[in-house]
Amino acid sequence: MITSIRNEQIKKIIQIKEKSKIRKQTGTFTVEGMKMFREIPAECLVCVYVSESFIKENQTALEGIAYQIVSDNIFKKLSDTVTPQGILAVVKQRNYSVEDIVSARDRKKSCIIVLDRLQDPGNLGTIMRTGEGAGISGIIMSNDCADIYSPKVIRSTMGSIFRVPFAIVDDLPCAVEYLKQNGITVYAAHLTGELYNRGILKKDCAILIGNEAQGLGESVSRLANQKIKIPMAGKVESLNASVAAALLMYEAMYQ
Repeated sequence: MITSIRNEQIKKIIQIKEKSKIRKQTGTFTVEGMKMFREIPAECLVCVYVSESFIKENQTALEGIAYQIVSDNIFKKLSDTVTPQGILAVVKQRNYSVEDIVSARDRKKSCIIVLDRLQDPGNLGTIMRTGEGAGISGIIMSNDCADIYSPKVIRSTMGSIFRVPFAIVDDLPCAVEYLKQNGITVYAAHLTGELYNRGILKKDCAILIGNEAQGLGESVSRLANQKIKIPMAGKVESLNASVAAALLMYEAMYQ
């Protein structure tokens, strides 16, 4: 049993949990909780840590899986939640490209979500989770979006991180151009657009969602084939990014 915070394994896990730079260097991230643990593809699992109290109550839950027991006090240091769930895994990151997402899509009902400088981890995770529910083909995001491998984003995805392809790109305008070159109609969520629910969304499309405070950058929005908007009543100017994305992706799939 690991009982010291100075243990090299413990120090490394804390770094992976807290620092995006370390996650990139190691190509790993952390996952907490039994529900999320069950979602991890076997080929992505690196190592598993459990608290002493967890394993006493769940001795049969990890049959056939190698794990390391950690004292309850030390496990609290590993956990990113107020109430630790007693199991944490280090997981390999998956790498997708824009080409992967485009080539794997179903042209009859394809919808790709493109995110420009999205900053809120909760929004990013919720968009991925909702996207899986809506049946999107994948997500493309600029490299200055929130870190998709941060613990808060991982929790928000509720397992969708393992099933929805996503690509992080250095040049988002170039990626949008690639979508257009492959016959995908690109729509920008924009305050000056046409109403989205009037049957204008085509079956093979991409939807651009911008930064929570600033919206889409001009270099990205000007590349769209068409701008669309969600009707607003009262004095509300716009919706939360994840709510807007949900409405648009479900409408795209419906149309």
